[in-house]
Amino acid sequence: MEKIVVNGGKKLYGNIKVNSAKNAYLPILAGSILSKGEILLHDCPKFDDILSMCNILKTLGIKCKLENHELILNCGGANAFEIPEEQTKLIRSSIFTLGSILGRFKKAKVAYPGGCAIGSRPIDLHIKGLRALNVKVEEENGFLICDGKNMRGSDVLLNFPSVGATENIMLAATLTKGRTRIFNPAKEPEIVDLQNFLNAMGAKIVGAGGDLIEIEGVNDLSSVEYTPMPDRIITGTYILACAITGGDITLENTNASHIESLIKKIENKCCKIYVQGDKIRVLADGKPKGVGLVETKPYPDFPTDLQPQIVALASISDGESMIIENLFETRFKHIPELVKMGANIQVDGKIAKITGVKNLFGCEVEATDLRGGACLVLAGLKAAGQTIISGVHHIDRGYEKIEMLSKLGADIKRINV
Repeated sequence: MEKIVVNGGKKLYGNIKVNSAKNAYLPILAGSILSKGEILLHDCPKFDDILSMCNILKTLGIKCKLENHELILNCGGANAFEIPEEQTKLIRSSIFTLGSILGRFKKAKVAYPGGCAIGSRPIDLHIKGLRALNVKVEEENGFLICDGKNMRGSDVLLNFPSVGATENIMLAATLTKGRTRIFNPAKEPEIVDLQNFLNAMGAKIVGAGGDLIEIEGVNDLSSVEYTPMPDRIITGTYILACAITGGDITLENTNASHIESLIKKIENKCCKIYVQGDKIRVLADGKPKGVGLVETKPYPDFPTDLQPQIVALASISDGESMIIENLFETRFKHIPELVKMGANIQVDGKIAKITGVKNLFGCEVEATDLRGGACLVLAGLKAAGQTIISGVHHIDRGYEKIEMLSKLGADIKRINV
């Protein structure tokens, strides 16, 4: 078993490059199922979730070759339409393959997805969207069995702007005859990136990032070379790390507009932030003020995937903060671990009230999900003494060796025990 060991108290200095986004890469990998050509994807991070998705593609007959962060997919040999439970239980994003498999083969059998245990994440909106495209969907022994031989374009109204459902419907509609319109879609930048990727292969999709997405079905997709967008959650995590510890860091390969909600919340209160092109510079003196009210909502509002990390910042900031988690009902699992480190946090349902303390102290803590694990790493960077974090496999799902923060001067390493 691996653990992360952090000796706190070091300020961060230097430059670090942000990976391409996990949450952009995964639907793009699912979208590759729609192509019969070769796809070259640049800047591929070796996140566990991405490797798991590649294994799913191999099960379908797609050849995957990853070398030096370049991923080559040979999609012509795809010949299967079923994904077994042992693969889908590892990664929730396996559900994205449902729309792509239907688009290509007009039938699919996919086990229910797994992923982080941060609350119920029903896929009813995915199923509703597929049924609107005239797909017959049955549930049997933990599998979704779909018949899409009579698929056709249609209007789909989402009751909630679900990212996964929006992407799944886009993927299902790309090779489906007729016009599909998605009303009230999610507006995340990763959805725009998926649109751009599919269009680069010959799809006809417009409107991603807005209130209406329109897809005109095409017959096939071609080969493509593409670089997915930078990871806005990793960008935000590194910004918050510097705000917590103090220091002077520059992040390369970023898009500041994607995390505007975070920057507005902490700039001039917890740190100074300067944006120039794709670089973000963070200057912090290590004496942040309370972040006030933070309420997670769909993009462009504050992202739930940065909620645990900003809780870590609030826990050592002067004054009081209030965090409201609207999207996942059990996404406060990191808070008991922070309390073990000396944080003063009271939780009442979906609300966490935080009174900042002068400092945290290191101890043994456990990551129970991806972003909660990142929160504990950030807390350990500031805490007095040594923090030992178990459950590292959760962190590896979305950070390629988070111990690379040592490049910025952090005293952090991975050990085998």
